[in-house]
Amino acid sequence: MATINYQQLSQDYERIEQAIRFLQSHHHEQPTLSEMAQRVNLSEYHFQRLFSRWAGISPKRFMQYLTKEQAKHLLTQSRDLLNVSHATGLSGPSRLHDLFVTCEAVTPGEYKQRGEGVEIRYGIHPSPFGECLVALTDRGICNLMFVQDHERDAAITTLRDNWPAAEFTEDYGGTRVVIEQMMELFETRSSTPLRLFLSGTNFQIKVWEALLQIIPGSVVSYEDVAIHIGMPGASRSVGNAISRNPIPVLIPCHRVIRKSGEIGDYRWGASRKKALLGWEMAKVDLDRPETNLLVSA
Repeated sequence: MATINYQQLSQDYERIEQAIRFLQSHHHEQPTLSEMAQRVNLSEYHFQRLFSRWAGISPKRFMQYLTKEQAKHLLTQSRDLLNVSHATGLSGPSRLHDLFVTCEAVTPGEYKQRGEGVEIRYGIHPSPFGECLVALTDRGICNLMFVQDHERDAAITTLRDNWPAAEFTEDYGGTRVVIEQMMELFETRSSTPLRLFLSGTNFQIKVWEALLQIIPGSVVSYEDVAIHIGMPGASRSVGNAISRNPIPVLIPCHRVIRKSGEIGDYRWGASRKKALLGWEMAKVDLDRPETNLLVSA
């Protein structure tokens, strides 16, 4: 089995993010492959190969997933998606449905202790969506955060602030395994679950658990999540809970957008949110006819 070069994947993502930012600003102009390639200082040939290797589809095809019209269409088609997903579990058609995550919430007493008596092992690693910090406890993954602008010290400081009373140890070997397992779940439909150790209020944990029911490659609104948890008037509180999600990607807060169809804000950058959604949509729809993926400008 070939060894995956996550360092190269991380470097590739930086170029891909540049391209996505360009598409975000110019998608109405339908830029050509040449214009996209020039934006990231690559030849058309190398850009096409890089993008196709990263996303599994061509840049032109991927661009269709990043338009506002596509997001609106998906939202219209998924008004009851959360309830349907909850009723059927993770047995839907998506290639990512085998990402089965067991959430083990801390007790109120443990939350107040802010990590006292907890040993946290952490490491920073490249991933297909950029460099990220992974933190583990004996009970599971407690944090996953992207490293913004290569500021590793700032990411580690944020981790320590989240668990001020915990003991910290660098463990790049142990955390590297988690990254590999996480990507294995995305790429090969592995049935091995990843356990999460969540620290939050009862309301926050309820919201995070609801996010796990959203079918990969689909989007719902903040209102949908509020209705699903039985609090239809709590959209703003739902948004606040989502913004505090300690384990992005695995707890898929990127699948929640505004009711209007706008992608909205994302703690780790709008381009990364679009990249995550586009990646998922591409993987879900790879076997569908090309014409089913096109979106009107």
